[in-house]
Amino acid sequence: MITAHAVELRFGARVLLEAASFRIAAGDRIGLVGRNGAGKTTLTKTLAGESQPSAGQITRTGEVGYLPQDSRTGDHTMLAMDRVLSARGLDEIVRGLRETEVAMASVVDETRDAAMERYTRLEARFTAAGGYAAESEAERIASNLGLDDRVLEQECGTLSGGQRRRVELARILFSGVDTLLLDEPTNHLDADSIVWLRDYLKAYPGGLIVISHDNDLLRAVANKVFHLDANRGELDQYNLKWDAYLHQRETDEKRRKRERANTEKKASVLLLQADKMRAKATKAVAAQNMARRAERMLAGLEAVRASDKIAHIRFPTPSPCGKTPLTAEGLSKTYGSLEVFTDVSLAIDRGSRVVIVGLNGAGKTTLLRMLAGVDKPDTGSVKAGHGLKLGYYAQEHETLDDTRSVVENMRSAAPDMTDTQVRNVLGSFLFSGDDADKPVKVLSGGEKTRLALAALVVSSANVLLLDEPTNNLDPASRGEILRALHNYEGAVVLVSHDEGAVEALNPERVVLLPDGVEDLWGPDYADLISLA
Repeated sequence: MITAHAVELRFGARVLLEAASFRIAAGDRIGLVGRNGAGKTTLTKTLAGESQPSAGQITRTGEVGYLPQDSRTGDHTMLAMDRVLSARGLDEIVRGLRETEVAMASVVDETRDAAMERYTRLEARFTAAGGYAAESEAERIASNLGLDDRVLEQECGTLSGGQRRRVELARILFSGVDTLLLDEPTNHLDADSIVWLRDYLKAYPGGLIVISHDNDLLRAVANKVFHLDANRGELDQYNLKWDAYLHQRETDEKRRKRERANTEKKASVLLLQADKMRAKATKAVAAQNMARRAERMLAGLEAVRASDKIAHIRFPTPSPCGKTPLTAEGLSKTYGSLEVFTDVSLAIDRGSRVVIVGLNGAGKTTLLRMLAGVDKPDTGSVKAGHGLKLGYYAQEHETLDDTRSVVENMRSAAPDMTDTQVRNVLGSFLFSGDDADKPVKVLSGGEKTRLALAALVVSSANVLLLDEPTNNLDPASRGEILRALHNYEGAVVLVSHDEGAVEALNPERVVLLPDGVEDLWGPDYADLISLA
């Protein structure tokens, strides 16, 4: 259980959360919602103990499992399965058993007894920690999240961003902790895995907070909703399920507006009458009292929800280029004995629209990174045509420098722009004032998405490589991305699980991985998007 008392969160002079008190008990399944940048990620980090509140107190009873948005954690040389097992400390025992088995098979007679004795001790520890039943449970969770044996036997550093994210989610779910804090857990999951996760969380006996922009997940799982209001810095708490919350919130807002309008009308009459009475000395005191009464009426009003600001996103006007600005021939990639894909070739013509489709782990992100020049293929080559200007959006935001601030990242992306111009662009993406000077490492996933897109805006790119550009975004910001994608005049190569993003792109061609087969886009392929 987690108890928060009068918790305040700040960034610089900005108040993210003011004097919030609440608790998360067993059986509480809380949907934490609010606009990108409202402070949802900051709040969950603080509840997990990874940062401290500006004021107030947080008490934790029992173990807490925290899934951050950034999956680049842990030892990248660790096997994926060992990473999952490490949630219960089983990874070290399993590695010890493997090493001892090898030793027993190779040592001479006089040391075999010592190896067998060590194996017996390790096996006893393994049994006490849940043994083969626990290992089977971990494998079952991983399988339901789309991680097969082939992936689980790989080192974490060789996995795609989506695979690493699913390994971390499997690890948290396997941990058996008392309270779960999950930040956008459906990112990188296919449709079947999302359905399984909904059922798992519905049956979870402990407490949990989930940040998600997936309405279906919140509708299925949440029995309470916390809304973090970015304008008021307040946490509105609703002991309601998702649909009832949406109805109640709209009802509350209509009531606030109605009450404010009525009170403002009455206060206006009082102030007008007070102004008339002030002209007469005998009524000056009465006029003053009347004015004070009007001021008290206005001060006692509940604040009406201010309109949420929206980042007006547009992709750049593409610079001139030749007929085929980007070509790839015979690309292949292998990690150790694992073949990701072979002999992939494609030509990106000026203004063309291509979507890459494949199951998780088929190499979609790897292919984009090769086209962007970030990774080198094992075979084949990527060739730049006349006038090529690439814009690359990475799903894990690797194009951003976490050690620098928001404005410093933008200056690097647009070295020819003045500081005023840089800050004007950032302002249109909702980074103004202190927010522009934030270090990138403290940004939420949605804020990092906005910053990475802002860097694309000033790039004058004529070929965009977009890897899951709608992840982490609230509905309003996602809508802006879809509009910008639809209106962009340059070429686009898109990787996405978002059917709406693919529909907005209106692709001409599809590349199917891992085989590298290219085909004209058709309605039949649309059904593969959420599944892949």
